[in-house]
Amino acid sequence: MQDHPHSAIARRLKRANGHLEMIIEMIEQGRPCAQIAQQLQAVESAVESAKKALIHDHISHSLERSFKASGSKGHAALRDFRLIAKYL
Repeated sequence: MQDHPHSAIARRLKRANGHLEMIIEMIEQGRPCAQIAQQLQAVESAVESAKKALIHDHISHSLERSFKASGSKGHAALRDFRLIAKYL
């Protein structure tokens, strides 16, 4: 049985959540700010990556069907949308 398409995204977010809990412990332990900032950057990157994966998954699966139904204009619109979406 195949995983739900968003299960990989959920796994990423759970991993980021674990890192965030570790950061809270680091703050409570009085760890150096530079170490904490580095870990916060990693969590931000992980969440941003999950967001991008979710959006691109939506484009690939949900919007693709709608645009394809519109014929050649739909294909061109989808291509343009994918080009701009990579900058999200």
